[in-house]
Amino acid sequence: MEIAWGTLAAIAVVAAAAALTVVLLVAFAIVGSSASSTQRVDGADDGGALGRRFTGTAVAVLCLLAAGLIVCYSLYLIIA
Repeated sequence: MEIAWGTLAAIAVVAAAAALTVVLLVAFAIVGSSASSTQRVDGADDGGALGRRFTGTAVAVLCLLAAGLIVCYSLYLIIA
C-alpha cells in the first residue's frame, strides 16, 4: 500500500482553501449585517442610511448563501 503524497497534498490545500473561504464569507456577512444596525446618537437620519442598510443586508445574505452552498457541496462530495 502506497500513499499518493501529491494527491494528499492537493486535497489538503483544497480543504484549507474551502475552510478559509467559508470563514471569510461568514465574517463578511457579519460585517454586512452590522451596517444595518448603525444609528446616529442624536437620532438624525442622513440621506444614505437606507441605502447602506439595504446594501449591507444584501451583502450579508449573499455571503451566507455562498457559504451555505460551499458547505452543502462539500457534504455532497463526502456522502456521494
